[in-house]
Amino acid sequence: MPSTLAPLLVLIMDYNFHWRPVWRALPDLLDAALITLEVALLSMVIGIVIGMVLAIMRLYGNIAMRGFASVWIEAARNTPALLQFFFFGFGLGAFDLHLSPYMIVLVGLSFNNAGYLAENFRGGFQAIPVTQFNAARCLGMTSSQAFIRIVIPQVFKLVYHPMTNQMVWAVLISSLGMLVGFRELAGETQFMASNTFRLFEFFLAAAVIYYLIVKIILLVFYLISRRLFNY
Repeated sequence: MPSTLAPLLVLIMDYNFHWRPVWRALPDLLDAALITLEVALLSMVIGIVIGMVLAIMRLYGNIAMRGFASVWIEAARNTPALLQFFFFGFGLGAFDLHLSPYMIVLVGLSFNNAGYLAENFRGGFQAIPVTQFNAARCLGMTSSQAFIRIVIPQVFKLVYHPMTNQMVWAVLISSLGMLVGFRELAGETQFMASNTFRLFEFFLAAAVIYYLIVKIILLVFYLISRRLFNY
């Protein structure tokens, strides 16, 4: 056995578990979990809308539009999510714009989701043969009708699974909200653990709740895909 693991095993074996504070706080933890799910879901909806716009701007826009979309995508994908939260939480204070902890996390997650989803959408658009768009135009559809009715549904089918992964990412990364004072699941867990000094028990319980949330999300997205796409 590695020498570094022996002290850890001894510490765990000597640790006295007390689960009663966790059971008493479980309703509050579940309420916080719902807040986590709410902010992640809202950020996904906003991210999908903005991400679609960014993808279209980057593919079909003029130089200014492509530049704006590129800057957003590069900033969202190539800087730490925590740094983005701190920017919206504290950086905007320099411009006398102060957001609540909930809005900091919502705006930060939406910004991050939009950047990642924009690249997914861009790949989806590029995967659709242009002949389908041309065929729709030959059948009498306008350009907007062909784009909305023919191209976009296929794009969503292509990027559905990456969108599922992004939803899971949004749930998990929302835990960084505790660092800006947001009382979602991780923040509530930190608060309860600090008050009761039962750090291990509370964070283990939080890990189980996060795991169950992710599994529920994957199941729901799987059922939706079976309904919409027959796979």
